[in-house]
Amino acid sequence: MGMGTRMGTDTTPLLQLIWLASPALPVGGFSYSEGLEAAIDHGLVHNEASCTQWLTDQLLLTQARGDMAAIAQAVPAWQAMDTARLQELNAWVLATRESSEMRLQTVQMGKSLLDWLRNLQDHCLASPEALQCLADLPSTYPLAYALALACSKAPLDQALNAYAFGWAENMTQAALKAVPLGQSSGQRMLAVLARTIPEAVHTALTRTDETRQAFSPMLAILSSRHETQYSRLFRS
Repeated sequence: MGMGTRMGTDTTPLLQLIWLASPALPVGGFSYSEGLEAAIDHGLVHNEASCTQWLTDQLLLTQARGDMAAIAQAVPAWQAMDTARLQELNAWVLATRESSEMRLQTVQMGKSLLDWLRNLQDHCLASPEALQCLADLPSTYPLAYALALACSKAPLDQALNAYAFGWAENMTQAALKAVPLGQSSGQRMLAVLARTIPEAVHTALTRTDETRQAFSPMLAILSSRHETQYSRLFRS
């Protein structure tokens, strides 16, 4: 059996993407900075310019080549209910998490997003069969997000734009708290990230199993150091 699409009869694909990109999505993303807080603690990020550069690099070097590339491949796998392929991609995402914080984030947010899909009940985006696919595994956030995107039936490039903007908005909010920065700085940073998202989406769409990667040693080192950082606002 394929995935249920009852929500599609009530809302357009665009509205579903806006919903999925919303910071109000109850997955706990607000509690993670993905290494940004550690970068601030070590003096690598200290103002609007350095923060903008850090997040732009993270978007292009880790998100576009790694998680977004995995999502781009997982969406059609969900649509075909290719469980072997989905489990392979899920295992790859887990293998890219080089610290306990990174693994905790992707597993916790993945579980929370699957719970959100289940709790929609009569408006559920996904069938029980689809939700069960990763139930016995440490389901990762990119794979859970790809399921929601697949059910939206939105074009793949638009779906990836929604994911990337949601990530950019969450990271910008983390920067406002941790650097700290003002709201105007945050909007300027978000504008730069928004202009960079199409390039990131193109990169993600053109990656294959052989070219998909998650090589960011500095981010892994900072994430490991964050685990014992004296003062922290965020879980990563």
